[in-house]
Amino acid sequence: MALPQLLIPALRTGDRLSRQEFLRIWDGLPWLKNAELIDGVVYVASPVSRSHWNLDIRLIGVLRQYAIHTPGCEAGNNGTWLMLDSAPQPDAFLRISPSRGGQSRDDDERYPSGAPELAAEVCITSTEIDFGHKLALYQRSGVREYITVEQLPARLMWRSLQPDGSYAPLEPDADGVLRSRVFPGLWLDLQAFWSNDGIGLERVLREGLASAEHREFMKSLGGSL
Repeated sequence: MALPQLLIPALRTGDRLSRQEFLRIWDGLPWLKNAELIDGVVYVASPVSRSHWNLDIRLIGVLRQYAIHTPGCEAGNNGTWLMLDSAPQPDAFLRISPSRGGQSRDDDERYPSGAPELAAEVCITSTEIDFGHKLALYQRSGVREYITVEQLPARLMWRSLQPDGSYAPLEPDADGVLRSRVFPGLWLDLQAFWSNDGIGLERVLREGLASAEHREFMKSLGGSL
């Protein structure tokens, strides 16, 4: 017999739980879709605003299109990860499939383990977390590229993990395009992103997908050209 809703433990921001306890309680809260455990602390997200999903979908669209044209890569959004002792839920991610040599694993039937090669967060109400505990977790876990998108001021920061384990900003080239070092051919036009120019975003991404570096990356993944 199912327990009455009032008898089921709740998840509240600031609660301190183990990852096992966090996932057990969350399993009993099917109406709760967005919650994270970062270094033992629970964070329950605020309702997603129009500003958030508007920026979110632009970035997810680019990552999704890249994955479609790069067999061996997978894109996703709002998925829970088993990362060290935490359970973050990045707004978007891009990873190399474990079967193609990626660094994450599929040990659990529901949640991927380890760290995706790229994670992204839209920072509207979560800036303190995304630039604090979550950034430190991603850095410690080996997320090789970490993107944060802020609305005020309008700023997209693309960080690249350095050999010493720290993040350094990835700067756009003279044409205003950011080019991933981990995913060759993943090109993002900053002007098109901020002006919500979907055609411009797609055009520049297609140029990246047609580049020699992307063809070489496809070969390394064992994909067809």
